[in-house]
Amino acid sequence: MEAFKDAGHLYEVERRAYHVERPGFRISELQIGAAQKVPWHYHNNVQDTFYVLEGRLRIFLRDPKEEVLLAPSETYSVRPRRPHLVTNAGQSSAVFLVLQGIGEYDFVPLT
Repeated sequence: MEAFKDAGHLYEVERRAYHVERPGFRISELQIGAAQKVPWHYHNNVQDTFYVLEGRLRIFLRDPKEEVLLAPSETYSVRPRRPHLVTNAGQSSAVFLVLQGIGEYDFVPLT
């Protein structure tokens, strides 16, 4: 699979903002609508840590198979190379932070 250094063009969200971008670490804020998702993917080097600000998130994981439901102020971390899919678990927009690091960012989409 091809790894992308910027995955913004691969999926649609209501809003995306980058609060911190430093070598080996970044913090992004995403807002996704009720029908939107971040598609199946993994990162070779970085861990994703999700922190929900508004709404609810559902994270599906593989290796092993798992499903995580997050409400505001809850967090969950996904280790490098673990495939995951992020969906909105509610009827209105969900807003969350993604802390990614420490290491070089990439996005490897899965089919």
